[in-house]
Amino acid sequence: MMTSNKDLQISSNASGAPLTPDHKRFNTLIRQIAQARQTHADWEENARSFEQMYVKVVEPLVDSIAEMTRKLSLALDVLLDQPGWSRSDRKQLQGMVCALAGQLLSARGPDAEIQALYDKHSDIDFETGKQQELAKFKDLTEHFTGVDLGDMDGIASEDDLTQRLYEQMAAKEAAAQERKAAKAQRKGKSAAQRKAEEQAKLALQSVREIYRKLASAVHPDREPDPTLRASRTTLMQKINKAYAANDLLSLLEIQVELEQIDANALGNVGEQRLKIYNQVLSDQLAVLKQQIADVEMEFRQHYDLDPHRKMNPLKLGDLIRERAGELRAGVEEQKRDLRTLADRAATKRWLKEQRRMEQYYSDWGP
Repeated sequence: MMTSNKDLQISSNASGAPLTPDHKRFNTLIRQIAQARQTHADWEENARSFEQMYVKVVEPLVDSIAEMTRKLSLALDVLLDQPGWSRSDRKQLQGMVCALAGQLLSARGPDAEIQALYDKHSDIDFETGKQQELAKFKDLTEHFTGVDLGDMDGIASEDDLTQRLYEQMAAKEAAAQERKAAKAQRKGKSAAQRKAEEQAKLALQSVREIYRKLASAVHPDREPDPTLRASRTTLMQKINKAYAANDLLSLLEIQVELEQIDANALGNVGEQRLKIYNQVLSDQLAVLKQQIADVEMEFRQHYDLDPHRKMNPLKLGDLIRERAGELRAGVEEQKRDLRTLADRAATKRWLKEQRRMEQYYSDWGP
C-alpha cells in the first residue's frame, strides 16, 4: 500500500492539544516536498515526451528551413553573377548571401559549397570572421565577468568559450573557498558555526535512528521464506537509497507503511526532535527545488528557449505547437522570397522596399 503524505499530517486530535508552530511547519514541509516530488516527476516524464515530439514534428521543419535557406543562398549567388545590378543592389544582395550562408554554417556545421559561397561574397573569409567574432565575444565576457580567459588556443566556438568560463569561475570559487576555510581555521569556529555543526550532527543521528529501526525490521537475512526475502530485499534497497540521500520523508513514509509510526506518534514527538525533523525536511525541500531548477534550466538551454518564460511541465506540448507554427510560417516566407528572386523586376522592387524600410527605422531610431 502506498503511503500518502496525508498519513503523515499531524492533526490537533493526534495529541489532544492544538498544533504548535513546529507541528504546522512539519505539515507544510510534508505537503511542499510531496508537491516538489510531483513537479520533478512531471518534468522528467514530460521532457521525454517533448523530446519524442520534437524529433517527430519540429526537427523535420528545422531541416526544411535549412534546405530553403540553402536554396535562397544559391539563388542569390546566381543573381549576383548576372550583370545590370546597381552598386547598392549588389551590396545588398551580397549581404543577404553572407547572412544566410553564415546562418547555415553556424547551425549546421561544415559545408564546403556554402562556405565557398560566403567567402566569395564577403570581405573576409568565414573562418577568419568567426575567429574575430569569438575574440570580441571573449573580450566582452572578460569585461563583464572579470574572469581572465587566457588566449584563444582551444577555443573554436562559443560553447568552448562558455566551457572555459565555467572552468575558470569554478577554479576561482574553489580558491576563494580554500582561502575562506584557511582563514576560518586560523580564527577558530564561531558560536554560530558550532551550533550549526551540532544541529547537523543531531539531524544525522535522527535520520540514522529511523534507518536502523527500519533495517532491523525488514533486513532480508532474517527472513527464511525465499519469496518474502526477495520482497524485503527490494524494500531494503529502497530504505538504503533514502538513507543515502538523507530523504527523511521517504523513511517516514516507509515507517508508516510498516506501521512503526502513525500521525499520533509524530504528534507526540518531542519538541527538540520535531525541530530536527523540520530542519532535515527543509534541507530536503531545498535540494528538490534545486533539482527542479536544474532540470528546467537544462531543458531551456537544450531547446534554446527564453530564459524568462514561465514554464509548466504539464504544458510542454504548447511549445511544440508554437515552434512548429513559427517554422511553418518561416518556410512559407522563404518560398515567397524564392518566387521573388525568380523575377528580376520583382527583386529590384523588393530590394528598394527593404532599403526604404531600413532608412525609415534609422530615421526613427534612438
